[in-house]
Amino acid sequence: MDHLQADEETIARLHIHGAQSKAIQDRVGSVLELELGFSAELVLTPDAGLVTRARPDFYYPLAAGTGVIAEVERGGTTANNHDLKDLWKAHISINANHLFLVVPNELFNENGAVRERPFPKVARRMGAFFTSPRTAVDVLSVHIFGY
Repeated sequence: MDHLQADEETIARLHIHGAQSKAIQDRVGSVLELELGFSAELVLTPDAGLVTRARPDFYYPLAAGTGVIAEVERGGTTANNHDLKDLWKAHISINANHLFLVVPNELFNENGAVRERPFPKVARRMGAFFTSPRTAVDVLSVHIFGY
């Protein structure tokens, strides 16, 4: 969170209408990889009988059989359900039980006006999986970071 706040101006210059999500991923990934020890786009070992070839943006092992998946999203965060796909990726992974989601606070149209606010929607959607045993997933925590 400190990195995102300290890098706010640079991220804002990258986060414009029509920009590639890879630019944001690379910028946020620099701190995840260099300062925190995450690995980029590492293929996680598939579960027995379930071949997923899950390849999160970033992964950090915590102990045998558990770790953190970090996903950096942009335009398709909620429009293409990337946030839910990321939760699913963490749920089915035998090597991860925690998810870091880095999502935009706002998305802009070509005129620069705000067209969507993904952060609060992602928070509501992720919260729904932690309200009752019926909606539970095999993810112990989801941390949502806005930029």
